[in-house]
Amino acid sequence: MIEVRDLGKKFGEVEVLRGVDLEVQKSEVVCIIGPSGSGKSTLLRCLAALESYDCGDVMIEGELLGYRMRNGRRVRAPQSEINRVRRNVGMVFQQFNLWPHMSALGNVTEALQRVRKMPREEANRRGIAMLETVGLAHKAHVRPSKLSGGQQQRVAIARALAMEPHIMLFDEPTSALDPELVGEVLQVMKQLAREGMTMVVVTHEMGFAAQVADKVVFIDEGRIAVQGKPREVFHDATQPRLRQFLQNYFDRNAFWAQSQDKDSE
Repeated sequence: MIEVRDLGKKFGEVEVLRGVDLEVQKSEVVCIIGPSGSGKSTLLRCLAALESYDCGDVMIEGELLGYRMRNGRRVRAPQSEINRVRRNVGMVFQQFNLWPHMSALGNVTEALQRVRKMPREEANRRGIAMLETVGLAHKAHVRPSKLSGGQQQRVAIARALAMEPHIMLFDEPTSALDPELVGEVLQVMKQLAREGMTMVVVTHEMGFAAQVADKVVFIDEGRIAVQGKPREVFHDATQPRLRQFLQNYFDRNAFWAQSQDKDSE
């Protein structure tokens, strides 16, 4: 579904991504972890064509994203082509970015009507169905200011799902939430994973990564330092920088035992 080859990205003289190689298979959940400033969110934004990249390739479902070949040279693709290649990619951000003057349903259906040119009644039916998926159909006509942060993020997820993406990208979707609201968003994401949605998640929620991910990727200083199954990354970590990073979050043995107990319930 996604193939990244030797990806590089600079902001001025600062090299943010350096030689990143990554593959994401259909229905796979990949969680990206790492310290702040390591390049995690920049990688995700490159996958969504929200940032251009300087070298390497990003392939979405077999098509090159962001560029085309012309006379043997790679040139920036027109925006219409970029939109076509990423049409099946949905993204959920740290901030909810909801329209404050629209209801939850209006936020979900706006793109369906404006971008997909869907008739209003059909858009509303799909919008209600997506809100039901995230447990908020009863809040369809409520404006964002009357919703909790967790509910607003669930509306943002419903909005992305309404476009019927093949791939969902999540950029630290719980980082702006109070701790007691994190669980309701993670439950929605776990359900998407169970239903086979292909997902790439930048997260600091180590429990979620341990329990849900098929593959965990640790990025440090713009490079993928470690990638593997959750047990390999969290329990059998031998790479010094990864061990140091994990020790900032939890005692690894106790954490893994706890996550294994939850998996067996």
